[in-house]
Amino acid sequence: MAVKSSTKARSKPKKEEVPEEPVWTYRGYHLKTSEFVTAMVHFFRAEIQRANVWRQRLDTTTNWAVVATGATLSIAFGQSSVHHSVILLNTLLVLWFLFIEARRYRYYELWSYRVRLMETDFYAAMLVPPFHPSPEWAENLAESLLTPSFPISVWEAFGRRLRRNYFWIFLILYASWVAKIWLFPTAPVNVQQFIGRASVGPVSGEIMIGLGFLFYLFLTVFAVATVNMTRATGEVLPRFGDETAPAAPSQEGKHTGLRALLVPRRRRRQLLAFIITDKAETVSNRILTDLKRGVTSMQGKGMYTGRDRSILMCALTITEVHNLKSAVAKEDPQAVVIVSPAQEVFGGGFAPLEEK
Repeated sequence: MAVKSSTKARSKPKKEEVPEEPVWTYRGYHLKTSEFVTAMVHFFRAEIQRANVWRQRLDTTTNWAVVATGATLSIAFGQSSVHHSVILLNTLLVLWFLFIEARRYRYYELWSYRVRLMETDFYAAMLVPPFHPSPEWAENLAESLLTPSFPISVWEAFGRRLRRNYFWIFLILYASWVAKIWLFPTAPVNVQQFIGRASVGPVSGEIMIGLGFLFYLFLTVFAVATVNMTRATGEVLPRFGDETAPAAPSQEGKHTGLRALLVPRRRRRQLLAFIITDKAETVSNRILTDLKRGVTSMQGKGMYTGRDRSILMCALTITEVHNLKSAVAKEDPQAVVIVSPAQEVFGGGFAPLEEK
């Protein structure tokens, strides 16, 4: 009798699929890591489009100034009967264009700040494994979205645009003004005649020349005084200030690297919250779990009811206010939450208490 031999096929052990941990949950909806990256890509493209639009508006203002200057000089030197005051009026017009462009430049820097923040602390970190973005980049980006503010001051915007384009336009206007007085209708016989020609209506030539000297002195001093302001992220600037400086150790003993130029001029907004609740234990546990923030309990007394109440104190940032309200509402919808600004918060996840 033939014996049939059967061999069982060895099945390969299946790999256990590890569920992808969601990075964001809201009302049962789970945002996966891939979906988060896709959302960031679309947001990045939108911010680039915003920055490009405002960059084009900057070029438009400069073109206005150049065209107006060219037309004014053509009229002034094309006809000897045209008074030199037309050049002075054009100078005031170009100055107004400079103010408009400085304002537009601040808007451009707002979008550019967000773009550079994602480029340097998110996308650049993805190219160098392991992927480890800067711990504060998301906080800075979220704060810029919740409470938008200009990254640079009016002075820096004015000075930067003045040095880039407008100072040279003003110099051309000044040289043209002097040439117009000197050459038309004929060259002056002496200095007194030159000064007399510089007069405009009841204003004497001495006063006009003095005002012109003060005006250009102010422009020169202002342009030089704002050179060291380098908060503008839209310019070609390095990510860090001093590439040769040693890295400073952080509170945990690790190196935090060099201080980034992209950090806003003001410190990130910090708040102090007081929660008056009858369920201090459950509310504090919820805050510790959801927000990862420390909570301090104090005892108080309601003067209207005469009952003893617990008061929880918690320091947080502007981007965590919504999460705090949601956490408290889950445990005690009747609680009272008071959020007030804090001047500075040190230690416990905020700025280090001791600078090394």
